[in-house]
Amino acid sequence: MKSGEGFSIEVQETSAAAKGKAPLIPAPLPPPRPEGWGKGIAILDLILRICAVVATLASTAAMGTSEETLPFFTQFFQFQASYDDLPTLQFFVIAMALVGGYLVLSIPFSIVTIIRPRAVGPRFLLLILDTVALTLATSAGAAAAAIVYLAHNGNLNTNWLAICQQFGDFCQKVSGSVVGSFIAVVLLMVLVVLSAMALRRI
Repeated sequence: MKSGEGFSIEVQETSAAAKGKAPLIPAPLPPPRPEGWGKGIAILDLILRICAVVATLASTAAMGTSEETLPFFTQFFQFQASYDDLPTLQFFVIAMALVGGYLVLSIPFSIVTIIRPRAVGPRFLLLILDTVALTLATSAGAAAAAIVYLAHNGNLNTNWLAICQQFGDFCQKVSGSVVGSFIAVVLLMVLVVLSAMALRRI
């Protein structure tokens, strides 16, 4: 190299720069979602599911044992009130027994969601079946509530007499059973919402 002469370093252009395009930068991966939130929902789901089992089975037992006979008549002529005298209350007992049985069978699936909070299959199955159980419990509770209202207040237009003044124990059991069914309905609504939230977070 002669003195006074400059030198240059050749830099090869990359193909992306030659084309006037910036090199692609991979997008950062989203941070993994913590499993503690999903496990907390699953534990709450199990607790509410057990409470719903107690409410439905207690409601079914109260309605199934609601029977009263007025004592001041002879054995040949008695007034008696029982749940199986009305098809609506029979439907209530069957429907709530089905819902209670389903809730008992769903407990193992709820335990699986605690062990595996990111499992989609069990959570999605619980969401569908809880919705069906919610519909059945709501229809049974609403139908029985209409009968309880008539038993307490009667209906003069249809000559339906209020019988709760005579059959107090019967009406008390039936009313308590309906209240228990609506508690179960509220719990099932919360279970459906929790399942939907858990699926959204997975």
